[in-house]
Amino acid sequence: MNRFEEYCTKFVQSIGDKEGAVSPIIVSSASFAYGTPEIAEGIFNGSVKKPLYSRMGNPTTTRLESIMAEMDGAIGVVATSSGMGATTLATMSLLSSGDEVISIGGLFGGTYSFFSETISRFGVKTSFFDVDEFEKITQAINEKTKIIFLESVGNPNMRLPDIKKIAAIANNAGIALIVDNTITPLSISPIALGADIVVYSTTKIISGNSSALGGCVAFRAINEGNDKFKSKRYDFLTNFIKNAGAMALIPNAKKRALRDFGMSANAHASYQTMLGLETLALRLPRIVKNIEIITQELSENGLNINHPSLKSHPQHSRYLEQFSNGCGTLFTIDMQTKERAFEFLNRTKIATITANIGDSRTLALHMASTIYSDFDAPTRKFLGITDGLIRVSVGLENPQDIIDDFLNAAK
Repeated sequence: MNRFEEYCTKFVQSIGDKEGAVSPIIVSSASFAYGTPEIAEGIFNGSVKKPLYSRMGNPTTTRLESIMAEMDGAIGVVATSSGMGATTLATMSLLSSGDEVISIGGLFGGTYSFFSETISRFGVKTSFFDVDEFEKITQAINEKTKIIFLESVGNPNMRLPDIKKIAAIANNAGIALIVDNTITPLSISPIALGADIVVYSTTKIISGNSSALGGCVAFRAINEGNDKFKSKRYDFLTNFIKNAGAMALIPNAKKRALRDFGMSANAHASYQTMLGLETLALRLPRIVKNIEIITQELSENGLNINHPSLKSHPQHSRYLEQFSNGCGTLFTIDMQTKERAFEFLNRTKIATITANIGDSRTLALHMASTIYSDFDAPTRKFLGITDGLIRVSVGLENPQDIIDDFLNAAK
């Protein structure tokens, strides 16, 4: 039984209830009554496991977190208000002024801006490398390096990292590895490959229908013996490890990021995300199968298609060896010029023009004039953004309908 088949049962059985309300209960209260000052004290010091305040956690969201933790083999998850909220929580819970980050591969525009512009204002330096620059990555690590960050699949340049090899570099150096697994839930298991923290925009394929903005951060357990997070590099974790043991990364994230930045998940969004999770294991394998059919046919018909399933892709062998469950919903078409890209998008009948990805319907967007419009030419080149690049997120439609529509739009 593969992971998709396994989670067809697990998701449905863990989200639905056998008694009372079948669908998860939405707890929309912002605050919670403690009853007595003794209980209040216990809630705040962690000895009493009851809701404190919805900024720090909500019963509906807690249920989503438990399901996501099981999916990723994590000791726990913190849900957030968005995917960028998840990235912010995961990174800022480990960073201080003067620290350094190594970022690898293609990056979603918002993530690149976060590393290159936003956290640099707070004294954090980020160095960027391509997925196979292993020697340069290793040489860039120094005593100030706190995080190596990568996407499981480059969005939108479709570069595939060797996650296990990069994890070995991070672990040998005692550096935290964070993997953005937004477009490959179930397909890739970063913690099993050696990652420490996994981030998601659950807005995408996990919820799957543009109805719920959200994010999640999954954390591995702290080991009883030696552990990189017990080193001097992460000495701020000492008290968290003393008080929370294997769970230490979670209270650290809540107190060093969630409490004060406030990227808290909304109960209604958590509920809608769980509804999406019920069908994730059915939707994703269909899309993975469809995307291979679509990209092969479009490529054979002369369109400039970028997807790792194609033999022309530089990481095609890695796709076959390490991405047996596919690499998400994305591929790109390079129409060479902005004008030709706009003509294509104006002629397509199936694709919805939007900045989202991972939807039940097929989506498309011209990259250079939208998400990457503020980026300079060298940055666009590094990220693989050309003048005519269109990012496509394949949906659940009949693949032949998408092929016919795209070929007609490209005439």
